[in-house]
Amino acid sequence: MVLGPTGVGKTHIVRTLARALEVPFSMSDCTPFTQAGYIGEDAELCVQRLLAAADYDVARAEYGIICLDEVDKLAVSRSTNGRDVGGEGVQQALLKIIEGTTLTITAKNDQKSSRTNTSNAAPFGSGFSTNNPSQPQNSGQKPETYTIRTDNILFIFTGAFVGLQKMIMDRLSKGSMGFGASVRSTSSTPHQMTMSNVDAHIYFKNLPFYSDVPAPSATAPPPAKALGEEESTYNPLDLATPQDLQTFGLIPEFLGRIPVTTALAPLSIPSLMRVLTEPRNSIISQYTVMFSTFGAELRFTTPALYEIAKTAFQLGTGARGVRTAVEMLLGEAMYEVPGSSVRYVLVDGRAARREGRVGYWSRGRGGEFRRVWDAEEKEWAEEQERKRGGRREGETDGNFEEFRERAGSAM
Repeated sequence: MVLGPTGVGKTHIVRTLARALEVPFSMSDCTPFTQAGYIGEDAELCVQRLLAAADYDVARAEYGIICLDEVDKLAVSRSTNGRDVGGEGVQQALLKIIEGTTLTITAKNDQKSSRTNTSNAAPFGSGFSTNNPSQPQNSGQKPETYTIRTDNILFIFTGAFVGLQKMIMDRLSKGSMGFGASVRSTSSTPHQMTMSNVDAHIYFKNLPFYSDVPAPSATAPPPAKALGEEESTYNPLDLATPQDLQTFGLIPEFLGRIPVTTALAPLSIPSLMRVLTEPRNSIISQYTVMFSTFGAELRFTTPALYEIAKTAFQLGTGARGVRTAVEMLLGEAMYEVPGSSVRYVLVDGRAARREGRVGYWSRGRGGEFRRVWDAEEKEWAEEQERKRGGRREGETDGNFEEFRERAGSAM
């Protein structure tokens, strides 16, 4: 089971794993699943999709990967008065499939007919056509059935589990009210919390694995933070236990058949910058090519990319927020540039911070366009070098005694 907020790449990781292993892969959403006998999709449909992805080769399908997304939507409903056929009922239907059983799957007529027509086509020049519309297809033929075992199929469950992190911290933080209580800090994203001393002490104390980082003391002062350095954060989902998932709404029999649980942390600002620029079909490359079809050259400065990644981080939707941030920034330019005299478009830091407009230059002003771009890139490089030099010289000491001595010497 893979836990993590939306937009961190849970599905992409599983799909890449199947492609690297060269095994059949099927993706199913748990939301429309219902218990057998009720309106909706049966849980066995995920195995049927895997068999179709393997081109109805049972031997390959028995060693494939099935990814069941949105498994958190199968949590037991707390307000239902009757039988929970969409939550607990689906979990019970998946028990035997996950543990290992033999399923009999009937192929659909349209899929079987397409495979039969392509394999039994008449030779060229024979004078007989098997695709004659006057002759009915699959007349008198029964649907083909397949028997498949699920013992060696890898089942991977993914879900966001919104609200689970609060359950975990409520369980770990003893005495959340009254004098001497530990007050937890909040963050802009629900799955990420600021690494204060009390939270860090609780986090490292309850890690389910060994960590080289020593657990800080709850009474020690917070470490000094350099200028421009981001706050240390941690992922509470790392501390999830089967008891927490059972409190969330998954039944114990279902959790007992999932031996491995892992958590993914929200994407940081540097990671979002890599998503912006590094992939071959990155968002920046897509918009650059789109503006080139308008006859204009589009460029982003490094400060602008940092601000776009920062905006996407604040949206809290992971990598999906990158496109939203770029779309909001270039919405006006995509309507102004086509059919105009604009040939150069520059997105700088001021435009990304909403402190100015996107820069436009007409034909013949490419030199000025490149000088503005070079000037901001040089200023950004000098600022980063200055920050690194300040950290090496130890200019950000956070001790109160040193601040008092420094103030006294200045007087």
